Amino acid sequence: MENQHQYALITGATEGIGYELAKLFAKDKYNLVIVARNQDELDVTADELKQYGVRVFTSARDLFKSEDVFGLCQELDERGIEINVLVNNAGQGIYGLFKDTDLKRELDIVNLNINATIILTKHFLKNMLLRNEGKILYLASIASKTPGPWQSVYHGTKAFVLSFSEALRSELEDTNITVTALLPGPTNTDFFNKANMTNSKIVQDKDSLADPQDVALDGYTALMGNKDKIVSGLNNKLKVGMSNVLSDSLNAEMMKEQQKPVDGRD
Repeated sequence: MENQHQYALITGATEGIGYELAKLFAKDKYNLVIVARNQDELDVTADELKQYGVRVFTSARDLFKSEDVFGLCQELDERGIEINVLVNNAGQGIYGLFKDTDLKRELDIVNLNINATIILTKHFLKNMLLRNEGKILYLASIASKTPGPWQSVYHGTKAFVLSFSEALRSELEDTNITVTALLPGPTNTDFFNKANMTNSKIVQDKDSLADPQDVALDGYTALMGNKDKIVSGLNNKLKVGMSNVLSDSLNAEMMKEQQKPVDGRD
């Protein structure tokens, strides 16, 4: 019951890991601010989450656009909604060799994965510091730990997210504000469709993809336990452990082989 007056803001909350995280917060009686681009999908998700007896505020925002991110911050300030937990979940990728991929799409991904994360953190952290309480969860990825041929921009943005979260955690170590990074591996979400990546070797075995419900639970448990970061799944822990002892160039070559198209083109 102690969470009934607390709000968690979750970006990308209508599907995948973000949706599963929203359910976990609702089960623990956090009120919610859920953000996605499609209002109809937000309405359906909100109706489901309200069944847990919590308040749910929806905001249809295109977080690829910085003006929409700032607009979300302003909207919540005007409504007097205080954010106690910030979940920076929304993120996308683009698949292909860098020489061939679309620059505008890549810049949009930088805006979503990095710029929106910075803006939301800067805004809501200020009030957390005034109250000396709060929690922040970042969706990094095991992609943050290795160079990523065929997804060079995505891996680069996730490396930023992990580095940023670890730096921020250090800066806030003398406060009651906690920062946690969640590092999943390939997960059974719509990410690969949106990235035009369904032809990649790494996603051919659907049984090897993690369940977003399991990933969300790992992240939620780590956040509530004040962990600095959590690699979700035993296989991913092994991959990260191996990547830590191999050279960057060897990690890049291994990732290039794993992520290349099944038809073998390059």
